[in-house]
Amino acid sequence: MAASQLKRWIDGTLHQGISREQLGYYLDEFTFRFNRRTARSRGLLFYRLLQQATKTDPATLKDLVIPQDSDPRPLHE
Repeated sequence: MAASQLKRWIDGTLHQGISREQLGYYLDEFTFRFNRRTARSRGLLFYRLLQQATKTDPATLKDLVIPQDSDPRPLHE
């Protein structure tokens, strides 16, 4: 079931395709969405996200692309 939903999500959302370098990030996003598909409090989740965004300093583009406190997620070859 999850594999077919993943394929549908990729085909419907990511029309340009997926690069190998970004695959880990796309899978993280899909996992987040899949795990919360039946959440009853989606509004609360958005509210908490908004709260956190207002309490946190802005991130630079460099921080968003390669966070300083974590390693990039290379694919296993």
